[in-house]
Amino acid sequence: MQVSSPQDYLPIIIQFALALGFVVLSMIASHAIGPKRKAKVKDEQWECGIESVGDARAPISIKYFLVAILFVLFDVEVIFMYPWAVNFRYLGWIGFVEMVIFMSFLLTGYFYIIKKGVLNWE
Repeated sequence: MQVSSPQDYLPIIIQFALALGFVVLSMIASHAIGPKRKAKVKDEQWECGIESVGDARAPISIKYFLVAILFVLFDVEVIFMYPWAVNFRYLGWIGFVEMVIFMSFLLTGYFYIIKKGVLNWE
């Protein structure tokens, strides 16, 4: 077995230093060379080319955030199923039972949020 020495990491360190140096140099150069014009129209806030109207602190329904969090939660749970499906034959009956338990927990949570009415829109 070959043991690596600190000299083996020298090309990686040089590449990292060059990349970091390029980023810093580019930011300094763009700040020093770039235009510094101030104007009322230029300093206004725009969102996707549409002029801003109203306060940015407008209240938003919590339902949007709940649905987003639930989407991420169930999406991550599906990610755990992919390695299980790939190794299904290797895991055998024990793996199958573990996935049934996992799916029962997942479905229990799903039925809980349905019972609470999180997904009901009014």
